Amino acid sequence: MTEGIQQFLRKSDGAPRTILCDGAMGTMLYGRGVFINRCYDELNLSQPELVRTVHEEYLQAGAEIIETNTFGANAFRLQRYGLQDQVEAINQAGARIAREAVEQLQEKQAGEAYVAGSIGPLGIRLEPLGKTSMKEAQAAFAEQVRGLAAGGVDLLIVETMTSLAEAEQAIRAARTVAPALPVMVMMTVDEEGNCLDGASPQTAAARLTEWGADVIGCNCSAGPATVLTVMEAMRAATALPLVAMPNAGMPREVDGRNIYLCSPEYMASFARKFVKAGVQFVGGCCGTTPNHIRAMKSALRAMEAQQMSPSVTVNPQVVSEVRPPRLAERSKIGSLVAAGEFVTMVEIVPPKGIDCSRELEGAALLYRLGVHAINVPDSPRASARMSAQSLCIQMQQQVGIETILHYTCRDRNVLSIQSDLIGASSIGLKNILCLTGDPPKLGNYPDATAVFDVDAIGLVNIVRNLNHGLDIGRNPIGASTGFTIGVAANPGVPDIENEIRRFAYKVEAGAEYAITQPVFDLRLLEAFLKRIEEFRIPVIAGIWPLTSLRNAEFMKNDLRVSMPEEIMARMAAATTPELARAEGVKIAQEMLAATRPMVQGAQVSAPFGKYSAAAQVLEELLAQPAS
Repeated sequence: MTEGIQQFLRKSDGAPRTILCDGAMGTMLYGRGVFINRCYDELNLSQPELVRTVHEEYLQAGAEIIETNTFGANAFRLQRYGLQDQVEAINQAGARIAREAVEQLQEKQAGEAYVAGSIGPLGIRLEPLGKTSMKEAQAAFAEQVRGLAAGGVDLLIVETMTSLAEAEQAIRAARTVAPALPVMVMMTVDEEGNCLDGASPQTAAARLTEWGADVIGCNCSAGPATVLTVMEAMRAATALPLVAMPNAGMPREVDGRNIYLCSPEYMASFARKFVKAGVQFVGGCCGTTPNHIRAMKSALRAMEAQQMSPSVTVNPQVVSEVRPPRLAERSKIGSLVAAGEFVTMVEIVPPKGIDCSRELEGAALLYRLGVHAINVPDSPRASARMSAQSLCIQMQQQVGIETILHYTCRDRNVLSIQSDLIGASSIGLKNILCLTGDPPKLGNYPDATAVFDVDAIGLVNIVRNLNHGLDIGRNPIGASTGFTIGVAANPGVPDIENEIRRFAYKVEAGAEYAITQPVFDLRLLEAFLKRIEEFRIPVIAGIWPLTSLRNAEFMKNDLRVSMPEEIMARMAAATTPELARAEGVKIAQEMLAATRPMVQGAQVSAPFGKYSAAAQVLEELLAQPAS
């Protein structure tokens, strides 16, 4: 391998690092209206801009290796379209298009990525099952490699190989024509995990290693679960780096089209599992889109951040870790949480303009009533609003009430996250609620770019590091940021197993208390609290005073909040807006009373800026003498 690629594949301490590859090219081109009877490889000549936009989307999603649009660009496959004489031209063009996309990334964003020349199976049977000889197969692969090498690829990816004999010929061609290029080889397997020629994963790993591949693995196949099994088997049979690029599940026919149904979140969960199984290169195949790659990027970032332990000294001469203040010393909220006292908070959403006088008046009202802190969301529902940080500091300076800054990963990369948080600490903000954030498609600007370098778990790790006086590179920042670290929890989410698992990760990362989504179904909260007993941290219940039946329907159907039919019926029975608001407050008061013995605080929302409703919910509680 070239020195540049060798450095790319390793961290600063020399350890291997995880590399994110791209996803499907054919899926993306088909989604742009290219019929399946077209030669997709020929688009490199006739529609290069179309191909380049796909590369650019994957790079923006976080891919560090992109594959050329040359999967079927060999003489045997191209012959079906009368293009067998253009093998080298199509491959060279494919390499050039990908190279231009990478260079644009480097020029505009200083990003680093590499171009891999994609080489798929020949699409014919080799001897002894077919009439094509091994020598002819090797010659066909060699012709394709020449075009890719001339176009300037950084490495070769021999993928979706159905037989080891064919994979061997591709490796031999690559070593003969372009011996300096690294070669990555991936087999495809059946649902039992065996290669389509019957070879086991262990046999495939041993032979590909023997034949001189630099990286080996599995792509396409029956989805991520099957590929994970193959990776575990290969890991035991080779010391070579591994690559996993599964389909987004098995295709299902929907209205005459094959649709891949694995969600980005599901693929991202397997990205973590692949890395834990010893895989260094992770990506996707058929059905995988930039959305899947973006989710996988976020999962890998979070995993990397989680592995950063403040207690591990990388270089004693450089790292200067500090001990953060005790929780009780960091803020009023920290002292209440540490003392086990019941905490009261109200959520105030920032305005859409520059005038926040109404929000400040609401905060002043609540402060006079004795509310402990104001929660300030960070552009909720992906809407463009005054920055939460700005409103927090104005409330603290002009009203005197403590604030909790909601901070999301949607709009910032890891550089911006650290800059924001260091700045927030320096101006006196001491409470952070770490959130992944709503995707832009939910808001007014659905085409806005989402970042998601890390998710809430990774963000907690970053904040914990800052509390220990270190940035994510373990460079000292001089002092502890002294934040209290809060996280969100949703007891009513449909996939409760995933929610419990993520909550455990948040606690492990350093979360010190949690705020739940609005509670209307006490059974779900009770079940959630029971499930987290092993890693329990103080939990603050979300309380939402409903304003109307329509508001209840929105919570139930749009936000997927569990809403018992009894509550829906009570809101439906309220015949006027005034009665509906009064019933909503009454329900919220009942939820507060019922949850109080189970939790250590309440966050009451002020829907549509109705701060008086939030005050009514807390009125009786705040009137009680402090214990």
